[in-house]
Amino acid sequence: MRLTVIILTFNEERHLARCIASVEGLATEIVVADCFSTDATLAIARSHGARVIQHAWVNHATQFNWGLTQLDAETDWVLRLDADEYLTPALVAEIQARLPHIGPETDGLYCGRRMTFQGRLIRHGGVFPVQVLRLFRYGRGQCENRWMDEHIKVAGPTQQLQGELIDDNLQSLTWWTAKHNSYASREAVDLLNLEYGFMPHDTVASLRDGQQAGLKRWLKERVYARLPGGLRAFAYFFYRYVIRLGFLDGAEGTAFHVLQGFWYRYLVDAKVREVRRYMGSHPCGVVEAIEQVLEIRVAEQMPATVENEQRYRL
Repeated sequence: MRLTVIILTFNEERHLARCIASVEGLATEIVVADCFSTDATLAIARSHGARVIQHAWVNHATQFNWGLTQLDAETDWVLRLDADEYLTPALVAEIQARLPHIGPETDGLYCGRRMTFQGRLIRHGGVFPVQVLRLFRYGRGQCENRWMDEHIKVAGPTQQLQGELIDDNLQSLTWWTAKHNSYASREAVDLLNLEYGFMPHDTVASLRDGQQAGLKRWLKERVYARLPGGLRAFAYFFYRYVIRLGFLDGAEGTAFHVLQGFWYRYLVDAKVREVRRYMGSHPCGVVEAIEQVLEIRVAEQMPATVENEQRYRL
């Protein structure tokens, strides 16, 4: 049984060795899909026996799906990790014990993902552990074609693992806010696409498969996205911090819930409004407005036709 781990990187010298070490006893091959790092990332990867491949960055989904095309045809299972994540020993042991005995009808396995923020494990707010599908049969899964909050999707049955992986980013708060500013632009693109339909809508949203990811995406697209911008950010924060007891996570948790549960969500809404204002004051469609305001070239990944671009004009 060949299990390949794909790790996406850009300047991840602070995290990569820890990530690789967590899967060294599990993986047949470790592939680092890098977008031209300028620090010691590549040297660290090679020193730990990983195979390095490089590709220009568009977004997480495109990078990962490209990485899949570079794998050995003999690969049986694929595990996706970000460089700032690592598997707990319990999850590694569970995968080693269960994977050889899983029947061919199963396409993927879910596990829990927890997050730390400024050194503290977030336990409240109703957001963790997130159930994520990260392990799947090669050739039967790929990443949703989205700009933000992408998930692995498979067509066949899945199973649930009890172990967890940890998302533990060691960068500064300044780095974190800059990263989430970029994330907010990409999530604004996905929200605008729900409204204007300028690119294919790829989603795991479902009320029927019983999986957390499908339910959360359904609520986000069918309920949250239809609420008034700005107000929905405050309502979401109130739900997490008060109703789901996020305040019990201490000072670090308060910072996390305020920044990730309110500031980030409000920033996404503000960027959506900014794109709409630009469309209202310039003779252009949504794709051009996104490029001018958010500096994201949507057309490079999913070109809009001339007919569609005319439809998006206000």
